[in-house]
Amino acid sequence: MTPSYKGFYFTVEPVQPATEILIAELGELGFESFVETETGLQAFIQIEDYQEGLLKDIHVLNSNEFQISYTSEDIEQVNWNEEWEKNFSPILVDDLCQVRAPFHPKLETKFDIVIEPKMSFGTGHHATTHMMIQHILKEDWQNQKVLDMGCGTGVLAILAEMKGAKPLDAIDIDNWCYLNTMENIERNNSKEITAYEGDASLLENKKYDAIIANINRNILLNDMATYVNCLNPNGKLFLSGFYQEDLAIIKESCDKLGLTYESHLLRDNWVAAKFVK
Repeated sequence: MTPSYKGFYFTVEPVQPATEILIAELGELGFESFVETETGLQAFIQIEDYQEGLLKDIHVLNSNEFQISYTSEDIEQVNWNEEWEKNFSPILVDDLCQVRAPFHPKLETKFDIVIEPKMSFGTGHHATTHMMIQHILKEDWQNQKVLDMGCGTGVLAILAEMKGAKPLDAIDIDNWCYLNTMENIERNNSKEITAYEGDASLLENKKYDAIIANINRNILLNDMATYVNCLNPNGKLFLSGFYQEDLAIIKESCDKLGLTYESHLLRDNWVAAKFVK
């Protein structure tokens, strides 16, 4: 059989956040499947989509902050489900919430979320998702109208609904994430979540009691005023997707818009912060 994919095997030091950045940059170049490993990343692109020199403009590969090396090979057709199942492990957050794949056994936890992420972000393995789950576990969500902005797999909206939130909107600009969220909403029998494909322009005339936004610093700063306009009085805003050194600028932006900083969590130099209107 003629090889149909080209596989790249990256060794990354330190593994995060370089691996996440690498996935994002490779995805923009047409790489369609990724397997995170203990030492870095495996990435796959169809042979017809690959050209010599395709990786030369990958910024993270040229960064002095990380040491990244790789090898590549032409490979036969890959069973992506099998590769994914071999490398995806369930997680447990604060002994209260399990996030697992459909093929993992169910634990006796208060909250059990079944996620099949495919190429979407948001399984709880990444520090930002993990901390946002922790924030949600601590809060009272009963009858709260909630927005999950940049929803990825939909895991945060699903957990908020399990804790009593309703109704909920889940929005992501990425079509793959939107479709994956739809699948996971159905998989977890979520009745109160509506998924949308798009960006902050969808939020006109919307009002929420709480907004969850796990995206990245620049998008958060750009869309912050829109989030604040959508928040009801005393509404809660949970932000993640940025580093500890970015917290000051996030706080400054929120303060100018009338938000009060309340607390934050820190994990692997990533931050998840809570603000109140």
